[in-house]
Amino acid sequence: MPVRTVIHGCAARARRLRTHWPKPQTSAGRPPTTHHIRRTQERSGHMASTDLDPPPIAVGDTPAQRKRNTGEVPGLRSYGLLYGSSPVMQELYAQIERVAATDATALIIGESGTGKELVARTIHDYSARKDAPFIAVNCGAIPDNLIEAELFGHEKGSFTGAVQGRIGYFEHANGGTLFLDEVTEMSPVRQVKLLRALETGTFFRVGGNDLIRSDVRVIAATNRDPVTAVKENGLREDLMYRLAVFPLRAPPLRERDSDRELLAQHFLAEMNAQEGTSKVFSKRALDVLRTYSWPGNVRELKNTVYRAFILAEKTVEIAHPHLASRVKKPVTQGDAMNVWVGTPLADAQKQIILGTLKHCGGDKRRAAKALGVSLKTLYNRLGAYENEDTESGEAGSNNES
Repeated sequence: MPVRTVIHGCAARARRLRTHWPKPQTSAGRPPTTHHIRRTQERSGHMASTDLDPPPIAVGDTPAQRKRNTGEVPGLRSYGLLYGSSPVMQELYAQIERVAATDATALIIGESGTGKELVARTIHDYSARKDAPFIAVNCGAIPDNLIEAELFGHEKGSFTGAVQGRIGYFEHANGGTLFLDEVTEMSPVRQVKLLRALETGTFFRVGGNDLIRSDVRVIAATNRDPVTAVKENGLREDLMYRLAVFPLRAPPLRERDSDRELLAQHFLAEMNAQEGTSKVFSKRALDVLRTYSWPGNVRELKNTVYRAFILAEKTVEIAHPHLASRVKKPVTQGDAMNVWVGTPLADAQKQIILGTLKHCGGDKRRAAKALGVSLKTLYNRLGAYENEDTESGEAGSNNES
């Protein structure tokens, strides 16, 4: 699910990111000029220097413009930019709906790959600020000595390399939302100035003497436990309480059992629509989707589906390195079998059935009795395994051709 948002890194002031997103437009449909920015700031109660240039920002499209005509996956619910039908996602949707109607500062806590920026963007899109800028800043990617100038701007000559003045993200996001990702990566000294800006709504540019006021809603995110970050001196306690006026938790994929297959089908439908294909998952791939823990969360799942989609002709097989490394052959010692920890449930079951049948010398009746299943059930299982092997062989042959 692509997000049309620019995340500025440590070299954001030195080079402009290449992007295919549309440039910000004025009401007349023309790109904004310095004069237009100055007039906007005059209306908001502060005035920029005549030689200040805005940072390179791309304003994302509206939710309607971001919709893709990919068809719906039965059973998969969506809310803004988020997808998921599991109970934990329904709870998240309800919390987003409540906080979006306010101007409260929010702190999104979640592991890497859980979609924290999508949560922030959805809050913005459902708020009264939806028509104003949404600016995303990765605090962990900006050197500590530059982050203050990036956030609050700087005057010409305020430090070595400041050949011209620049408006910071707080000013450019005036009236909109500023998303601070990985906020715990900021040094305590920089956090003090961020805290003051949040408390008062005012700040000074680096090297400037004029107090500037900006109406910005701040949403922060971190992949660390805030309480732990405070104990490890990575986050000021007063800043944590100021950011976490309304805390939200982006749940990991392992807590979203019912969503894994639905999300994978959604990503596959998107790719089929983009490429004009009609590829489908194999039964084995669906088993892997359901049983693997996905430590990289939605990001890992999407990238895995994308890679498998590229390799497939018609049937999509999951062939991720992390998955393959977990499917190891069992160790058999006499009448005992050791199955590796982390083996997907479907693979473990298959290994036990085939291992028992081999131990019984191919006698299916004895094997069924040893496994505690009916002879018919055993025949059905063996037939399914034969079909899987046939499909895998055909898929491999098609891929090689």
